[in-house]
Amino acid sequence: MPPAAPPGVDARVGSGPRASLLPGITLVGLFVLCAAAAPLISHLLGFDPLVPATDRWTTPPTAPDRTHLLGTDALGRDLLSRIVHGARISLLVGVVAEIIAVAIGIVIGGCAGYAGGRVDAWLMRVTDLVFAFPAPLLALAAIAAIPDPENVPLLRHLPEPSLGVVFVVLGGIGWVGIARLVRGEFLRIREQEFARAAEAIGAGGARVIVRHLLPNAAGPIVVAGTLGIGGNILMEAWLSFLGIGASPPAPSWGAMITEGQAYILSKPWVCIFPGLAVVAVVLGFNLLGDGLNAWLDPRRRRAGV
Repeated sequence: MPPAAPPGVDARVGSGPRASLLPGITLVGLFVLCAAAAPLISHLLGFDPLVPATDRWTTPPTAPDRTHLLGTDALGRDLLSRIVHGARISLLVGVVAEIIAVAIGIVIGGCAGYAGGRVDAWLMRVTDLVFAFPAPLLALAAIAAIPDPENVPLLRHLPEPSLGVVFVVLGGIGWVGIARLVRGEFLRIREQEFARAAEAIGAGGARVIVRHLLPNAAGPIVVAGTLGIGGNILMEAWLSFLGIGASPPAPSWGAMITEGQAYILSKPWVCIFPGLAVVAVVLGFNLLGDGLNAWLDPRRRRAGV
């Protein structure tokens, strides 16, 4: 007879870090694979995501069939090809915006947690000020303030200036949680013996941060960054849904959902399939983040929760 599980430990099959980590890796892996192989997949399907694929005698959108596995949109473009290419936009926005957010958050949170005193108080008040505004409304206002990104000096050199605005805005409002996390970790780690020993032998502040504090805070930062990527993807879809994300005819999932609203009752696949893509990807990153959190936390890993 197997021994009973300790109190507070879930003995059910599939519990523990793997319960979230493996499904998260699977969903995120499929998403990254589709984004990386989008041109090849479109070539195998035989449809360009920007070119109508239906003949002149057919009125789009058409239902899924052997030729168009997910049907076509209102302009007759193959829906599967557009969803696959939309994964590239979502992945690019999610990763680049989160890199910006993590970089800003580490700098602000690290300075606040290590310096303390007035520096900590001032930086945290700035953080609280940004945190006080709802992120969706703040992103909407910031992007609306740049109506013509093609004329912005730095953004106009990008292949898609409108996406450049999304990168900057999402990164510029997503650093708040990272900064708070880094500050808390630095305050905790700085009181440990190895950090105090480094300061005692004369190590400078930059060396202590880079060599001792930041590596020991890397786990929570990785988890927060993973969760942030999913949040950025969801935010980009929402902005594109409102018409201020990627510029048409770019195959953005949010824009595809908007285009399919008129057919939600008669031909629902036009917006349901892009919506399912958003749900699956965000769920994958959330499961991955939760699994990494359990895997990197020794207490949760030992308990199997």
